[in-house]
Amino acid sequence: MFSLKPLIDSLGPFGPWLLLALFIGSSFLLIWRLEHMTKTGVEGTVLGTLVMPYCSGIGNLIFVFVVFSRGQPAAEVMTNCLVNNVTNMTLMIGLPAILWGMRIVPRSGAGGKRKKRNHKNQQEHRINRLSLLLTLTAVLFFTGAAWALARDGKLTRNDGLVLVGLFLFWQCFHVFDVLKSNVRRNRTLSWVLVVDLVLLLGGAYGSYLSIDGLVAWISRVHTGFVSVKYLGWLSGWLMVLPNAFLALYYGWKGRPEVIYTSQIGDGHICIPLCVGIYSLMTDMTVPSFFEAGVLVLVGATLIHLLFVGLFGHLPRFVGWFLIAGYGVFLFKGLVP
Repeated sequence: MFSLKPLIDSLGPFGPWLLLALFIGSSFLLIWRLEHMTKTGVEGTVLGTLVMPYCSGIGNLIFVFVVFSRGQPAAEVMTNCLVNNVTNMTLMIGLPAILWGMRIVPRSGAGGKRKKRNHKNQQEHRINRLSLLLTLTAVLFFTGAAWALARDGKLTRNDGLVLVGLFLFWQCFHVFDVLKSNVRRNRTLSWVLVVDLVLLLGGAYGSYLSIDGLVAWISRVHTGFVSVKYLGWLSGWLMVLPNAFLALYYGWKGRPEVIYTSQIGDGHICIPLCVGIYSLMTDMTVPSFFEAGVLVLVGATLIHLLFVGLFGHLPRFVGWFLIAGYGVFLFKGLVP
């Protein structure tokens, strides 16, 4: 298999920076093609639920296999997934809410000529809100299932089978929902989608090379914060970078529904899919801050359900509360 190790070793201290640049470049390739897919029939919450999560979450899936193949502690996978999910549900949604606002259902516009169009737009936004509420509810079920199965301090192969089964059922539900939508609109997906998928695979392969190289490099570092001791935390933050690009870009574009569903959908890739896959391969122990992370994750999800469900938007002041919750998570996980 192709390896970047000889090149990285020849660059000395600049090697890890090259790997990081490769990871960021691959992430931009994924985002570029995703933006194109929004113009070829894959839109809104469908894009965020079925396509984006696999692209932004591909790094987490790759990390699972890299950790397993390199014999790193299983708890690093759970740490990686918790860091990823909590960051998504707090910082990555809270920051766009502070900067641009997160209004899923816009205020009704004025003017007689636009009344019919505004009514149609309002109806579409309400449908998006219902889809978003369903996706948020799934976070509670998936997180609750992982917490219940890991109450004995570990996840076994049987537990992994349950988690992966839950995820596959959830994806089947959305696939059939997309098919039904296309039938109603008498619409088929463009052949250009095949080209997009090939380029997405190229971006995914670039992500694999960079993650495998970075894990190999950091495994040789045993002192300081940037070391193998904090592999789960550092990798979790690295995997969040594509999500940060998505959140900032679609926040600037005024697409809050895509921000929400991409961040939440990426969380589904981690819990239950990544955790479930690793548990299928071997037993997984959970880190000491597992319950604290679950509490912050559930609390953030309930906040989103409350404000999106009742008011149709996430106020800016709530964004500050979400970021404060992220600070609590960091304190519980990093401070001895």
